[in-house]
Amino acid sequence: MRASDLRDLSDTELGDHIKTARRELFGLRFQHATAELENTAGLKHAKREIARALTIQRERELNNNG
Repeated sequence: MRASDLRDLSDTELGDHIKTARRELFGLRFQHATAELENTAGLKHAKREIARALTIQRERELNNNG
């Protein structure tokens, strides 16, 4: 999901997206550890997705407090 799409989500939807992305990353790590993961680039993509969402969540926190 692009950053602009994430910015359009509400706070609760963004939180849900982060939880889902973390679950997906856990599943990918588990598959990688058991040698079932064929596309290891998915790990990098999942990490960036989480970082992107967390960055937007942090921006919102700073804007609300400042």
